[in-house]
Amino acid sequence: MDFSTILFSLDGGVATLVFNRPDKLNSFTVRMHEEVGAALDQAVQGGATVLLLTAKGRGFCTGQDLSDIDLATFDPGASLERHYNPLMRRLAGLPFPVVIAVNGVAAGAGANIALSGDIVIAAKSARFIQIFAQLGLVPDCGGSWMLPRLAGQARAMALMLTGEPLGAEQAAAWGVIWKAVDDDALMREAQALAARLAALPPLALTAIRGAVRGSWSNSFEEHLDLERDLQGAMGKTQDYREGVSAFLEKRPPKFRGR
Repeated sequence: MDFSTILFSLDGGVATLVFNRPDKLNSFTVRMHEEVGAALDQAVQGGATVLLLTAKGRGFCTGQDLSDIDLATFDPGASLERHYNPLMRRLAGLPFPVVIAVNGVAAGAGANIALSGDIVIAAKSARFIQIFAQLGLVPDCGGSWMLPRLAGQARAMALMLTGEPLGAEQAAAWGVIWKAVDDDALMREAQALAARLAALPPLALTAIRGAVRGSWSNSFEEHLDLERDLQGAMGKTQDYREGVSAFLEKRPPKFRGR
């Protein structure tokens, strides 16, 4: 597929997906959904070990492009079922970590896509806005599930009811994102982080991702069993033996994803 709404590259295990509708604050159209899906397919098929997701311009994403719909016939629930929910499930189910670099305003569905990453870095000028109530809607793209777990119910409820913007530095202080950095350092830090992850054993990263996400629905006893099973599986990998050998021999490891 030729891309017109995104940019995509795959290099050294790092798949970089860039929303590229800066004049529309990277709001989604049906075409953009299709292109993002195709890019994620390419990332998996191309052997990526980490996804770096970011955007061009002054906005990360402002959700649905309202100029791309007919308000009289548009069904928001059907749009979620057809486009946004599959996207969120796809991001959550990727077999590698997702790093999201939030370059500017992230509003509506865009805010919740931004917060779905395994590691989220934001420019200090970035803001996260749960704008749904002002439009007569409810938070979607998993926002009403994720945000209470990230920020706590009191903060999440207030952000969603009022639509008050959450600045990047406050988001970092609350633990909603990993960290906020100077705007001109965002991509440098995000790319360095993605490269660092790509150099680590991919099977272990996938297992860690699954364990952390699974912890949100497991009981403590269930989670101990999950950790046991994952650790047993990791202990049978070549990468585990290589990691231990490299540590004992005081040399850089060479992981192969096996």
